[in-house]
Amino acid sequence: MIKGIGIDIIDIKRIKRMMEQYGDRFFERILTENEIKYCKSFSKPDLHFAGRFASKEAYSKSIGTGISKHFGWKDIEILNDKLGKPYIHHIVENQYSKFIYNVSISHTDEYACAVVTCED
Repeated sequence: MIKGIGIDIIDIKRIKRMMEQYGDRFFERILTENEIKYCKSFSKPDLHFAGRFASKEAYSKSIGTGISKHFGWKDIEILNDKLGKPYIHHIVENQYSKFIYNVSISHTDEYACAVVTCED
């Protein structure tokens, strides 16, 4: 049974500006070391940073809290399985850890979006 669905879209230009303005400091606040390493492994890391950012926003919407005292940026990380499919790994165990999540990330050169479903 679906408990929640979250979606987010972000302008890649916004991520590029953050990269130029703050360097790694911004991403170190919201992404784990594994996520940063993954994004930097691509020739266009901004696309992948945007996808991870959108995924965390979508996750927070799927559980119904947004980014709040109930969910922090580093409570989860978005990883990829052997086939490249993204999935959510809970770093902080909480009441949301028991659910099943599906993640889909997509991007163009201009936008990145993510959808997350939360299921029993």
